[in-house]
Amino acid sequence: MFLDKMQQITEALASKKSVVVAFSGGVDSSVLAALAYEALEDNALAATINMHSLPAGELQMAKDVAREIGIRHKIVDFDEFNVPGFVANSPDRCYHCKRAILEILLRVAEEEGYAVVTEGTNITEMQGRRPGMQAVEEMADKVVSPFLQFSVTREEIRQMAEHMGLSVARKPSSPCLASRVPYGKKITYEIIARVRSAEEYLSTMGLTQFRVRDHGDVARIEVKPSDLPVVLQRKEDIVNELKRLGFHYVALDLEGFRSGSLDETIIR
Repeated sequence: MFLDKMQQITEALASKKSVVVAFSGGVDSSVLAALAYEALEDNALAATINMHSLPAGELQMAKDVAREIGIRHKIVDFDEFNVPGFVANSPDRCYHCKRAILEILLRVAEEEGYAVVTEGTNITEMQGRRPGMQAVEEMADKVVSPFLQFSVTREEIRQMAEHMGLSVARKPSSPCLASRVPYGKKITYEIIARVRSAEEYLSTMGLTQFRVRDHGDVARIEVKPSDLPVVLQRKEDIVNELKRLGFHYVALDLEGFRSGSLDETIIR
């Protein structure tokens, strides 16, 4: 089934003549970039938005994967702190940021002579709360979402990545660092830098998937249950490092890692 969808997407992209791919270096955007390159070669451009709230190592990952695919790669600097809706950190923060990013990519496409912008939202992401999808829907006349068009699931994208031999086939998702800050708490450069440093430190311990949520004085660490022994074994080192970064208390969330845990505070 996923092979048929790969063919359909490749043909659909080829029909566009030229595309700019919104490219983070994650699994979804890497598969999309690989398919775009297969369809269009030099008429495909992978564009990565370099912003303050990128997790550590993600920009280098994007560079490496673009090189692996062979696609032309452009890095565009973007200061998300100039987006009021981002700084205010309301529950619709992702809408404001996604909208601004898509507008930048559309400008890149216009300036460089590419026909359309394409982005990698998949059908699985339509479940649950996804404010960024509103921006995609509002710009559907200018921005193409092939994984939605052909009902491609997250697992099918991973199957495509493995089929193409992409190094990121099983890479965990890594959303922007603003997702570590509770809604309503103003986002600052200092908060983003502290979270990045905390997660960069934890990444040296071989944890498979984790988050450091910034609750002011408290750092709340989420890890997969299988990684609890590692954290407990290194708890003294972790506490010392996170306190050095400015947290007064370091807490381990017994519910473990779960994507979007801060959405649990929103009354629906």
